[in-house]
Amino acid sequence: MSQLKIREMPEEERPREKLLARGPDALTNAELIAILLRTGRPGMNVVEVARELLDRYKSFAELSRCSVKELS
Repeated sequence: MSQLKIREMPEEERPREKLLARGPDALTNAELIAILLRTGRPGMNVVEVARELLDRYKSFAELSRCSVKELS
């Protein structure tokens, strides 16, 4: 299921570059979280990790209540 690593994506599709070029409204919630996380895990790029967190916690509000231990 692993997507491309962020550095392998076209530059205009990378979350940070997309934010700078098009603004926050152009990004998905997962892409916004990915910018904060900065790095993925083995076999998962950072956007996939962010999607997994959103699937588990369902919203930014729920995610904000989690401890660092719960997120790691």
